[in-house]
Amino acid sequence: MDVEEVGGGVKLTVKVVPGSSRTALCGVLDGMLKVKVAAAPEKGKANKCLSEFLASRLGVKKNDVVVYSGLTSPVKQIQIHGVSIADVEKLLTQIG
Repeated sequence: MDVEEVGGGVKLTVKVVPGSSRTALCGVLDGMLKVKVAAAPEKGKANKCLSEFLASRLGVKKNDVVVYSGLTSPVKQIQIHGVSIADVEKLLTQIG
C-alpha cells in the first residue's frame, strides 16, 4: 500500500465503496486501502462515515482525518494527522 509520511501524519489513497451493509476494512486494492462504508454517496455522508471509521480505528479525532482530494469520487486522497506509517500498517492487521 502506498503510504507517505508527512509532517505530523500520513497521506494515503483510499478506495471507498459506499452503500454497503456495514462499514469495514476490505484490504488493499491496487496500492489503495479499500473500505466499505454503510453511508450513501450523497451530501458527503460517505466521506464523513469514512473519516469517523478511520479515526476510531486509529485512535485519533475525526477532525484528524481529512479527505483532501476526490470528495465526489470513490478514489480519495486522505491525510491523517497524529499517526505514523506503522500505525496504518497495524490497521491492516485488523482486516476482517
